[in-house]
Amino acid sequence: MILAVGCDHAGYELPHPYMPAIIAHLEGLGHEVVHVGTYGPESVDYPDFADKVCAAVLEGRAERGVLMCGTGIGVSIAANRHLGIRAAVCATEEMVSLSREHNDANVLCLGRRILSLELCAQFLDIWLNTPFSGGERHCRRVAKLG
Repeated sequence: MILAVGCDHAGYELPHPYMPAIIAHLEGLGHEVVHVGTYGPESVDYPDFADKVCAAVLEGRAERGVLMCGTGIGVSIAANRHLGIRAAVCATEEMVSLSREHNDANVLCLGRRILSLELCAQFLDIWLNTPFSGGERHCRRVAKLG
């Protein structure tokens, strides 16, 4: 799968920047990663990188997207401004699986300051391997999102 990934400076916070490890994890699983930035711990504006990930998904350059900021909330708000993006900020395994099963989430938003790197990797594995249920009620609801 081709995945667009992006983050603000939180993804590169020291002493343990998460984004390089997340990219390595995804590539280790055999996915192609399109990294749209940022690339370091200098302060940047998260909406700029949410826009880049969403553009990659909406233009078909990526099948899904992964975003990271301090909590995941900011990038999820920015991403959900784009028609056709269903971004889910998740803090538990159940939220991750249900974001795919029920909501057909095409962007996963993670919080660097609230999740361990190990949890981020677990969440990515669940999210990438959980299909949309395709149930009538879920299709109807997703269709109402535009």
